[in-house]
Amino acid sequence: MADFLVVIRSGATDYDLQGRIRGTLDIPLSQEGTAAAERDAADLAAASAARPIDAIYAAPTACAAETARIVGRALGLRPRAAAGLENLDQGLWQGMLVDDIRRKQPRLYRQWQDNPWSVSPPEGEQLEDACGRVEDALVKILKRHGGGRVAVVVPAPLDQIVRWLVAGESIGDLWSCAAAAADRSVVELPLAAQWQAPAVLEKIR
Repeated sequence: MADFLVVIRSGATDYDLQGRIRGTLDIPLSQEGTAAAERDAADLAAASAARPIDAIYAAPTACAAETARIVGRALGLRPRAAAGLENLDQGLWQGMLVDDIRRKQPRLYRQWQDNPWSVSPPEGEQLEDACGRVEDALVKILKRHGGGRVAVVVPAPLDQIVRWLVAGESIGDLWSCAAAAADRSVVELPLAAQWQAPAVLEKIR
């Protein structure tokens, strides 16, 4: 199994910059997102002599695939598509401005902010279900590698879910584009030799 998981958040799309909920909508990188991906790629390439990445996997969405191609080109790696790493499906909220939901559905908005485990968007995906499929996908990826560093490129807020599953980091605000932009876009997580992704239900009880 891999020793380290490098989590790379894909560059921003126009929806992210507008404060819209992207969810599973397949939207390409914005100019700003492409520039951010190129900066991350340059940083990873500079560090690759001492800390090489052995493989890179991308979520099956345009922004993640584009980011993975940029990073892969810098590292001399060909990205592989990873089923199960689709973004959180936010149903009928997708495409909406976060501010509009805050104004039109204030009670539901507060419930989502306070405890996203307890509510799902209309016709959307339960957070618990998303964590389960992401957990399964990560286990399959990491078991393919006998040590070394493996990278996954995923869109926001899936990067927060991955970091919660693997390292127990706070999931935080799943709609805060400003927080995502200020947070680290590349995070390296060490994995125990006997690592198995923690049971989702045990973490949320």
